[in-house]
Amino acid sequence: MRNRPENHLFYGDNLAVLRKEIADESVDLIYLDPPFNSNATYGILFKEPDGRASNAQIEAFEDSWHWNDSAEEAFDQVARSGNTKAFDLLNAMRGFLGDNDMMAYLAMMAVRLLELHRVLKPTGSLYLHCDPTASHYLKLLLDGVFGHKAYRNEIVWDYSFRLMDLPHFFNRKHDVILFYGKSAGSRFAMPKTPWTRSELLASRRQAVHVDEAGVEWIWMPGGKGHSKNKLRRIDDILAGGKAMSDVWPMPILSSSSKERFGYPTQKPVALLERIIAASSREGDVVLDPFCGCGTAVHAAQKLGRQWIGIDVTHLAISLIEKRMRDAFPAVMFSVEGTPTDLASARDLALRDKYQFQWWAVSLVDALPFGGRKKGADGGIDGLIYFNDHDVTAGKMVTHRAIVSVKGGLNPDVAMVETLAATIAREKAPIGVLIMNARPTREMERRAAAVGIYRAGVDETFPRLQILTLADLFQGKRPRIPNVDRAAFRRAAREATGTQPGLL
Repeated sequence: MRNRPENHLFYGDNLAVLRKEIADESVDLIYLDPPFNSNATYGILFKEPDGRASNAQIEAFEDSWHWNDSAEEAFDQVARSGNTKAFDLLNAMRGFLGDNDMMAYLAMMAVRLLELHRVLKPTGSLYLHCDPTASHYLKLLLDGVFGHKAYRNEIVWDYSFRLMDLPHFFNRKHDVILFYGKSAGSRFAMPKTPWTRSELLASRRQAVHVDEAGVEWIWMPGGKGHSKNKLRRIDDILAGGKAMSDVWPMPILSSSSKERFGYPTQKPVALLERIIAASSREGDVVLDPFCGCGTAVHAAQKLGRQWIGIDVTHLAISLIEKRMRDAFPAVMFSVEGTPTDLASARDLALRDKYQFQWWAVSLVDALPFGGRKKGADGGIDGLIYFNDHDVTAGKMVTHRAIVSVKGGLNPDVAMVETLAATIAREKAPIGVLIMNARPTREMERRAAAVGIYRAGVDETFPRLQILTLADLFQGKRPRIPNVDRAAFRRAAREATGTQPGLL
């Protein structure tokens, strides 16, 4: 087991990564946003670079938790963990809830919370982001794992908008963030917000004292937890900022926000900055074991912290790689758990063809396309946007090259024929076939027969190009003119305003 003070992205099950890669008491701050909205499927809805809606919708992940062998194993691991209080709580919940989806979620979370407690430093803190569907159960689990005295706050993120006249209940417009410190010595610095003289006087409702020099004073608590009032200069109070409560009014990301990456549970960077600034110092290590599109690691990098991100989908890891390199070109980080050679790539293809496709597509800077439903992609696994001058229109036009990924070990000429048909159907200038195996000569002949694409005056490119995994590991890439490498960033603007409460 290794301490990881540097920046790292891990692709894989966070439970396995925590146990194998993260050392005891090596992390200063943990933020986690584990999805739970039973049986929900979360899609990423992309847009074209010109802003038009795209049908490139990816089913990023599901949070369909069911009581099965995995849930039973997680429950058993908590029983054998040695933390009797945590298991007593979990067992009592099972007696109350039964073996259902919520109980499966809680068992999976309990075993992970035990590992997160292990890797957290004594001076560290944990913030668990959830919605009211499961927050009351998770709070009990956290009491069992950390001890009830470790509880600091139940923070309410208030993102009220579009309030409606509902027939049966109030508008649900907040999330819950459960804040726990591992010990009494956990680091904390009260965040401050600006305020005005009128706000200050309205909050105190008392007379202002003016001295002989014309300086204004008011009675205020002494600060740093002291409740005894003393006279303080109003200018000093205003300069120090206003201490925050545990209710945080903060808008969600709008559909047009520049922060948008199209990820369904994306949170504002400002929300994570507030948490990281309050409970860590520059150079500390921040861990997000459900890192999604990487908002926590982005905020950590922005504030000068080191970071570790873990996610179980390669689509998320690929998105974070692009996000971090775009926002912080000089940042150094490693990506672990993704294929690094032919053997590991073929192993991923056998274990999960969708994760393999998303990984292969990311290697050629393509936007992922399609989802887990059979036939949903229409033979397209990725899109590469490129620009070319349209002589007829007299201007630069954005085109799409089609990427098709085949993870099988048996080359088949039908792979080429299918992609050729897709190119014709979609009126695409170029298609790229990524193969696990080496193509046959007949496949190469038929690919050549698809023809060439002419860019500009004298540049030509094969319309159907074949690349093997071996080619990609050797650094070979598709031959495509004027590739728009920022298209992934622009295209992943979410077209709909997903409510963050749908976790």
